Amino acid sequence: MKKIQIMVTAGVSLLILSGCSAAKTTAVTEAAPPPTSVSLSLIGSNNQPVGKAELTAVKDGVQLDVQVSGLPPGVHGIHIHEKAVCEAPTFDSAGSHFNPQKKEHGFLNPKGFHAGDLPNLVVDAQGNGTFRAVTKSAVLVPDKPNSLIKPDGFSLVIHEKEDDLKTDPSGNSGKRIACGGAK
Repeated sequence: MKKIQIMVTAGVSLLILSGCSAAKTTAVTEAAPPPTSVSLSLIGSNNQPVGKAELTAVKDGVQLDVQVSGLPPGVHGIHIHEKAVCEAPTFDSAGSHFNPQKKEHGFLNPKGFHAGDLPNLVVDAQGNGTFRAVTKSAVLVPDKPNSLIKPDGFSLVIHEKEDDLKTDPSGNSGKRIACGGAK
């Protein structure tokens, strides 16, 4: 009788342990859902805050909503870059434009365009600007070749001049004057 009781106790313990083990395995292997939006803060070349951006997943792409202040008035190139690192004053740390298909720059370039290319940002006489665009060249879905959700992250960079939308590699848009990154 004692032998049967020990075997039953051991069997029940084994079932309980294996159930716990299975529960742990399930919890570990469940993937987090992709983000529906990513927020980032933009800084200027003196590390001062100059704005914010919200990138939201939409059907077939990403919507960008950007608000800036304290920038020089005029038209400015704005691009998605390949790394989330924004080291002032030059922001060279952000890398090149996001370009997983290895194309040339610019919507008007017959060999273009980069997935990180965007229309120009207009800043008013008071240094304020708002920007809204949808890019169908990028997504917020991990493990896609055109995903912004990757180990190096991405950044949004604003340039000092207007992007001519055709000259490789950055549309003759000049120095980088603002940057915000996200991983």
